[in-house]
Amino acid sequence: MASASATATLLKPTPLPPHKPIITASLSPPPLPPPRRHNLLRRDFLSFSAASTILLTQSLPFLAPSPASAAEDEEYVKDTSAVISKVRTTLSMERTDPNVADAVAELREASNSWVAKYRKEKALLGKASFRDIYSALNAVSGHYVSFGPTAPIPAKRKARILEEMETAEKALSRGR
Repeated sequence: MASASATATLLKPTPLPPHKPIITASLSPPPLPPPRRHNLLRRDFLSFSAASTILLTQSLPFLAPSPASAAEDEEYVKDTSAVISKVRTTLSMERTDPNVADAVAELREASNSWVAKYRKEKALLGKASFRDIYSALNAVSGHYVSFGPTAPIPAKRKARILEEMETAEKALSRGR
């Protein structure tokens, strides 16, 4: 019988304590999920405003020329015409003329100031008059820097410079 009692204790399960659910009472509502951010962040706003400003400023000159732009065009035409006449006068001077060195110095000063003033203007870079004048001034200045103010400009180079001046004047009169 000893074996029967041993089996009886082995077969008897030990009872587990009953499981009680834990209930907590709270007066506050359950936490809400994080809100969706429909409002713009500061950097989004700044990048949007910067992009729109750039687009507006780039498109405004194409819509209608402003009075300042018209005045700048008139100033460009006046300055360019003055440089053209100065180049023509300097090129037409005789090599033996005592004022050649002074005229070349004045021409270099005028051409340097013209280039410094108008080279940074993006609106002028595509104009035919600007391209031709810039090329001619570069040729004239390069010659006088390399060979001195009293050295005569070779006939072929002089003809090309004068031709560029003529086409620049035509382009200026057409507003190009």
